[in-house]
Amino acid sequence: MPALAEASRRSFARGSPRGGAGAGAPPQGLWHRPRLLNLMADLLLLWGAGGLGYALVAWLLARQVFPVQDVILLTPPAQVTTEQLEYAARSSIRGNFFTVDLDDVRGAFEKLPWVRHAEVRRRWPAAIELRLEEHQAVAYWSANDSGETRLVNRQGEIFTASSNARMPSFSGPEGMSADVLGQYGRFSEAVAPMGRQLVGLGLSSRLAWQLKLDDGLVIHLGRDQEKSSLDERLARFVRSFPEAQKHLNVKVVVADLRYPGGFALKPVALPAPVKGKK
Repeated sequence: MPALAEASRRSFARGSPRGGAGAGAPPQGLWHRPRLLNLMADLLLLWGAGGLGYALVAWLLARQVFPVQDVILLTPPAQVTTEQLEYAARSSIRGNFFTVDLDDVRGAFEKLPWVRHAEVRRRWPAAIELRLEEHQAVAYWSANDSGETRLVNRQGEIFTASSNARMPSFSGPEGMSADVLGQYGRFSEAVAPMGRQLVGLGLSSRLAWQLKLDDGLVIHLGRDQEKSSLDERLARFVRSFPEAQKHLNVKVVVADLRYPGGFALKPVALPAPVKGKK
């Protein structure tokens, strides 16, 4: 039965369907997948290199390398002193060129008197560039509530600094400095035909205006009215006051313009006569 014997040998070599894997089956498992192993090795190398680079950078930043050596001022200061700039730089620049906090540096310079805004940025390899915008004072400011004297800049903002410049004096409620500054220009033009300058302007809590001229005359302008606006009352006074003053033998110190149809004048108080003298 040679044919039968040969068939039996072939069936045994292929393996029974119910049996385990045959001797010729491909090996299974992680260690027999070279592509996956290579990918994992590459990822581990990349992770290790990244960690080593981060550690190296952190080590360098923690050492005294890349120090900030200079602060370059791009705008020459008008009011801020060199001593103030040096103090702000010493108190705010910490760390090196890469770790210095530019927001802290900017905030330190903006706290200086007369500094309205500061811009800072890094300049490679060891410097900080500084650009300053200083306040330009146009008037003194006195709040109605506190009475504290501060300064008003061109933008109508209040800031604290010392000055002995010759400027007009403003007063009013907190938060109204920009409104007072805006009206100052209008009222200054209105009184110019009198040959006088507006040196003081006040706004009460009831929004009533008071003007003071350089000759000492105080003008109570009051509030805006439907029947007679501020501009109308002030223009009428400017036209009429020179003629009225010609008929007066005393100096006028107060003019009350709060009347719709006219104004009232208050002369300077005369000294009381001394008794016993003829």
